[in-house]
Amino acid sequence: MTDRRRFVLFQVILLGAPLLVAALAWPAFAQAAPDAPAAAMSPDVMKWAFVSAALVTALSALGAAYAVAVVGAAAMGAIAEKPETAGRALIFVGLAEGIAIYGIIISVMILGYIG
Repeated sequence: MTDRRRFVLFQVILLGAPLLVAALAWPAFAQAAPDAPAAAMSPDVMKWAFVSAALVTALSALGAAYAVAVVGAAAMGAIAEKPETAGRALIFVGLAEGIAIYGIIISVMILGYIG
């Protein structure tokens, strides 16, 4: 398998997994009323909420790690050739790290929903 195909397959899995989890968890969340107390939720809803929060956190951390690896390597190469690009390169690495922060925010929102 070539590197290009492996990269495309990785992207499809990374983007498709959260959509699959959301599609599987949506019916469980639709059963519970938004202002219902946590004790009134069924165990299935709680189970899928925890699974969804764990997957969101894990996949966003993996995506951020991959992005930082690729962007960081390119940034170091650019800095080696032109040292004045260091500030811009660090901004791109910081943007790649933001993916993990967004995943944590979404998982906190999911866990806050179940009480």
